[in-house]
Amino acid sequence: MNPMPQLAPALRQLRLSGVLDSLEVRTKQAINEQLSHMEFLAMLLQDEVARREQKKLAMRIRRGNIRPDKTLETFDFSFNPGLNRSQIQDLATCRFIEEHAPVVIVGPCGTGKSHIAQALANVAARNGYDVLFTNQTRLFGLLQEARATNTFERKLAWLAKIDLLIIDDLGIKPLRTPQDEDLHELIAERYERRSTIITSNLDLSEWPQAFPNKLLGAATMDRIRHGAYVLILEGSSYRAARTTIERKPRNQGKKEELAG
Repeated sequence: MNPMPQLAPALRQLRLSGVLDSLEVRTKQAINEQLSHMEFLAMLLQDEVARREQKKLAMRIRRGNIRPDKTLETFDFSFNPGLNRSQIQDLATCRFIEEHAPVVIVGPCGTGKSHIAQALANVAARNGYDVLFTNQTRLFGLLQEARATNTFERKLAWLAKIDLLIIDDLGIKPLRTPQDEDLHELIAERYERRSTIITSNLDLSEWPQAFPNKLLGAATMDRIRHGAYVLILEGSSYRAARTTIERKPRNQGKKEELAG
């Protein structure tokens, strides 16, 4: 007797339809390896747990606006030998999230700030943390839209509760009022409660220049820097190197055509 006609609807009703994906393979394995009923059931349940965890991870990455390809495994540590790899690997333990500590990543354009920030976001998502990766423009646009629709307080509360918030390219444009006030309020809400990663092309000494209200900027900076892990990137730009490599074969091709 084939139990599938009765089994499939029951699994769907119990929201276990994913079991159907591996049922046939696991049944053959159980027969070939002469597994007990308990061992067979354990395998099916482990498959379902793994499937659900993978689904949750995919959702965290999608909601967090994280690029799945930006990982520590895909980051070229050899390009800038002076990079503090051990510090980055220590951050990848996610200990700073448990400490509710900020992380500040500064350096010139193209040195890998955004990649490292997204890589840490991927690690955090894999460890079950809720993450949001955004940049200065999108963040203030989101808050401006919320203010226009009278949902500012609710949006701010949501941003304040995210386990790991990443603000990319802070200071790339000078802040305007009320952007500096919004940033201060957000940082104050997250201060010593949640972790925030901030990347910037500006040196730390230049950050106050991005704030129209210097007093407010100093108060914001004080909270960001207090207890922060600071990663300073130096060296050549990955983008410049990639452009050079890409252009070289085309130039060579033209020379070969002329030579021919």
